[in-house]
Formats: sequence, structure tokens, C-alpha cells
Amino acid sequence: MTVSAGSTAPPGWLTDLAAAASAMRVMPVARPPASGGRKSAVLILFGDGPAGPDLLFIQRSAGLRRHAGQPAFPGGALEEDELADPDGGPVAAALREAKEEVGLDPAGVDVLAVLPEMFIARSGFRVVPVLAWWRSPVAVYPVDLGEVAAVERIAVADLADPTHRLMLRVPSGRLSPAFRIGPMLIWGFTAGLVDRLLALAGWERPWDAGVVRELPEGAA
Repeated sequence: MTVSAGSTAPPGWLTDLAAAASAMRVMPVARPPASGGRKSAVLILFGDGPAGPDLLFIQRSAGLRRHAGQPAFPGGALEEDELADPDGGPVAAALREAKEEVGLDPAGVDVLAVLPEMFIARSGFRVVPVLAWWRSPVAVYPVDLGEVAAVERIAVADLADPTHRLMLRVPSGRLSPAFRIGPMLIWGFTAGLVDRLLALAGWERPWDAGVVRELPEGAA
């Protein structure tokens, strides 16, 4: 893959997005319960790619017990020492998981915002999204193929392209925004986050949300 050279400060559009995202309203379906759930974090990592701003995604391996085969942001559950740190725990967990999953160097990442906690009812995870800038990109790859099947940097322009957008009916029967980029179908929690970020940044383009597709067999 192509790796951008040099070291750059976060662009203004991203600092503006970070400020808006850190204060965004959590939709009722994603609001955490008063108690319970496993604390976790994901890394929303923006970089400067060949086609402009991009986001880092992983595709989870098909043999996993939870969210098998799904595209996602790097991340996972907080460890004991991270749970003991209510302020920095999610940031530490998001960076650690990205290092373990794709070989990310945390020293080349600038964390800009911690978003409101959200809840994934199907798996019982309380997720804190951590938004960051990839100041000094490095080559990334699946460190453990038993956990991560693929790693992709996807251009924001491709995510905002109306021809790549659709609505899916997920296992609960709820409708969810989704993105089809090449062979990767991004849906569920991750797609919901991308959808919100595109809107907050002013990148969203008109698309036909009235055409609904069923989730492909095996994608759940």
C-alpha cells in the first residue's frame, strides 16, 4: 500500500469535526443502559490518502464468536488497567487494539476527541469511539488472521458517493444505513457512525434511502 510521507498537524476540517462529534446526540437505539454491558473502545482514524481524506477499517475474521466477518473500526474491550482509568482508558484501549490488530504505531496518531458512549445491544458492548488524526502513517496489515481478515483505508469521497450507499434491514428488523465499497459491506454500528460523521462534516450527498435491501445471508 502507499504510505504518506512526513508529519502533519490535524487539518482544520478535522478539528471542527472532532468538536462537533464530541458533543453529538446519541440516538435512542444506541443509548447505553443505566448499568451492565462490557466497556470497549474503537478508533476512528482519519488519514491523508492518495484520494484525499480516508478512514481506516478492518474486516473481522469469519471464525470470531462476535461480529464475525463484519467490517469495523479497530477496537475492542478495555483491559483491567484501562477500566480503572475513566478518563484515559478508552483512548488507551483504542490505540492498543489498533496496534494489536493492524500494527498501528500509536506514536504517529493524534487523538482529537472522545465521542459519547454508545451501546450495541446484540453483543452487549458499551463503546466509546475515539476520533484521531493519522499524523505519521505506517503500513498496516492483519497482525492475526484469526481476528482480522483484511485492513483497508477507504476514501471519504467513496463513502459519501451516493452510488455506494444503501439501506439494510438488519437482524432486529431495524433499518440501518450501509456502504458497499468494492467487496466490503459496511453496516450496523460502524455504518451508523460513518453516516453521522459524514453529516456532521457536511460531506453527505443526496442518496436514495428509500431502496431497502435485506442483509445478505451469513453477514450477521
